[in-house]
Amino acid sequence: MPTACINQSDCRIHLKSERLEVWRRDTASGSDELVREIPIRDLDRLIIAESVQITSQALAALLRADIPVGVLGWNGQFLGGFLPAINKHGLARLRQYQRTLDPAFVLQMAGRIVAAKLYNQRRVVQRLDASRRESEPPAPEGRLEAAAPPVPAEAPPGGGSPAPQPPANADFPRPDAQSAIKDTLVWLDALFQPLQRSQTVDELRGYEGAATARYFQTWALFLPQEFPFERRSTRPPLNAVNACISFGATLLYQEAVAFLHAHGLDPALGLLHSTEDGRWGLALDLIEPFRPALVEALALDLFSHQMLGAAHFEPRNGGIYLNDEGRKKLILQYERRMERQFMSECAGHRTCLRQQLENQALTFKSALENPPAFEPFLMN
Repeated sequence: MPTACINQSDCRIHLKSERLEVWRRDTASGSDELVREIPIRDLDRLIIAESVQITSQALAALLRADIPVGVLGWNGQFLGGFLPAINKHGLARLRQYQRTLDPAFVLQMAGRIVAAKLYNQRRVVQRLDASRRESEPPAPEGRLEAAAPPVPAEAPPGGGSPAPQPPANADFPRPDAQSAIKDTLVWLDALFQPLQRSQTVDELRGYEGAATARYFQTWALFLPQEFPFERRSTRPPLNAVNACISFGATLLYQEAVAFLHAHGLDPALGLLHSTEDGRWGLALDLIEPFRPALVEALALDLFSHQMLGAAHFEPRNGGIYLNDEGRKKLILQYERRMERQFMSECAGHRTCLRQQLENQALTFKSALENPPAFEPFLMN
């Protein structure tokens, strides 16, 4: 059990011997009931909702075992966490501060991140289109099928990920969307060369923003019609799809923050995301290539396979948010994706997305002395 997520309201976590006990008051009987027991030795991280109480003894035991604890707000916002008090990386952080002030280093690292994200966006659309084609009935005689989408002439080298799952309903996307999908694949493919010639981080941000807007327009064609998605909206999310994407990204973000802290890096020093008070810029940078392969692919699966429906969302504070049951379902599927084993073409061995995320922190740390060591995550 690498991750335990305690999301139920009014739960209490106690320490007993070398395990955590999760208790909850039964509203019908008024008595306390033991919901779950979790051996600490089986745990890699703990995520709790803000309504969950944890004793200081349980928290201390987790920190002694080098287990980070993340706290999420009612709206899925990452409020913060508890990390083991280990300081073995002072020199590495000093080097990171120096490198972050080096424009050439920042441009090089940020360029690799944007290229990887763009490549993964294209792969997601390409795989979804291929899955749709496989699920379509044979074309009637005389009907001409569109050519397969082109493959980048010089695709960036890299790792892999599980393929995004095709929608269960073969009617999505609509037949008239076929040309739009093909055009988007060609457009994204053509963006690699000008991206490589970027001279400033602002140019990179411009390409990243344009690519993401075009990608989402096409990605949305694969959603069921009862869950429309026109654009990304955050703080607050304005519909169910945005709520799902935002919560999934929050889970990924808090893991990246914990990995960066664990390996002695300062998560606040951003490259593509400029360093600002109130956010962990480097964590936001490193999760960018994972968003298409994990967050958006997961959201699409949850809606297309009817794992999430209207009953799993609630209006609140001017936005739409997952309710307790909806968060529970998303967290379960998120964990399954993060731990699912696949063969990485880059690493040459089996791995999982969680290992790949931690590897981003490790390779970035190595790149402080040897820039070519940083290889952002890429899908097979």
